[in-house]
Amino acid sequence: MTKRNNLGRETVKPELKKAVYGGVAGTVVLTMIALVVAPMMTGEPMDIAALLGTMVGGLTMGWVVHLVMGIVIFPLVYANIVYSYLSGSGLKRGLILGVALWLAAVIIVMPMAGTGFMMANIGGLMAVMASLVGHLLYGGLLGAIAGDGSDA
Repeated sequence: MTKRNNLGRETVKPELKKAVYGGVAGTVVLTMIALVVAPMMTGEPMDIAALLGTMVGGLTMGWVVHLVMGIVIFPLVYANIVYSYLSGSGLKRGLILGVALWLAAVIIVMPMAGTGFMMANIGGLMAVMASLVGHLLYGGLLGAIAGDGSDA
């Protein structure tokens, strides 16, 4: 169903199921970058679940929060809200979401977990770059798999 968004653009939302599939793929890739690639770049662990766990009551809850946000919450926000405000392909929209999530992570969430502003306490620039790559891949996969809604 074609609708107009708040900016007057015609838009068809992507299927929620596809957005969730994109969230699964993106979460797996982002997690592997954090657990495998980032430590090779920084020499420091970059365990997202452990860092989140410091804020939510332990490692198990950190994993729950990480997985629910990546697989459910962010895909639903993308498909129901973000998608309508952006133009271009699903990939482009997803990459923009990835940058927004990265900024929120390195400026707000990660400092709350003790990593410092822009992850200064766990590898500095290399950690920030690994995080950016991970979030771009997350958003890109989410957007590309969710599609542009035309096949919904």
